[in-house]
Amino acid sequence: MCGSVRAADAGRSAVLAGWVAHKRDHGGVIFLDLRDREGIIQVVAHAQDAPEAHGTADAVKPESVVRVVGEVRLRPEGRANPGLPTGEVEVAAGRIEVLSDSDTPPFPIEDRVTADEPLRLKYRYLDLRRPEITSGLRIRHAVTR
Repeated sequence: MCGSVRAADAGRSAVLAGWVAHKRDHGGVIFLDLRDREGIIQVVAHAQDAPEAHGTADAVKPESVVRVVGEVRLRPEGRANPGLPTGEVEVAAGRIEVLSDSDTPPFPIEDRVTADEPLRLKYRYLDLRRPEITSGLRIRHAVTR
């Protein structure tokens, strides 16, 4: 699971699947934030190290479902994100496979959504992916169980 990778896993290979939450292109390096029900992890695709994975990462759109095969490594000095449980590590992508391509969502899948209620209800399957809603569903499940 994306949210379960930790610094102790550095140097190990990983196969992760999830939704692309964010994409940042820095020239020869593309960063993907990969999200599943357990959390978010940063995936790095270098044009020199893995040109095929970099090409796939370049073409992927937000909310597409991808599978990433790569190596877990510690983030460079000073680049750790203390706000994330997985903030000390990243996955260097060796291969990226698009499992399901996505259209651009009508609103961002984040906690602070500015979309109005009718739009969120129309696309409630997207609204359920938001961390705030997912957290509520987990609490409800635990109480019911």
